Amino acid sequence: MEHTALIYTMVLMSAADSEMTDSELFTIGELVKTLPAFEGFSPELLPKTAEDCAEILGQEGGMETVISLVKDALPDRLRETAYALACDIAAADGTVGQEEARLLELLRFGLDIERLVAASIERGAKARYQTVD
Repeated sequence: MEHTALIYTMVLMSAADSEMTDSELFTIGELVKTLPAFEGFSPELLPKTAEDCAEILGQEGGMETVISLVKDALPDRLRETAYALACDIAAADGTVGQEEARLLELLRFGLDIERLVAASIERGAKARYQTVD
């Protein structure tokens, strides 16, 4: 369930502005394939897992339900990882819109991430996704 919760966090962030961009979807796929947090997870399960999350998000109160599911499924040590993944998805398309910023705030509260820790994670994501031009 921990892998699922981490993926749900990324799908939630990608859907925050009602538009899942190609860069966000690509980033989700790459993170699942490369990060140690996803060791043992089969990337072939990603589309179904993302679809399950989208189904929950389509229900009334879906966003709150997903945040609650994520919090309940993750031990404290992986909640910062989930927040970092959300930040990576928010930064993946080059801009963090108002909806994404608001969702990051909700995630920070929902996952009990301290403000300074969240700011550090956000700054790291911003630095990783900067472009040269």
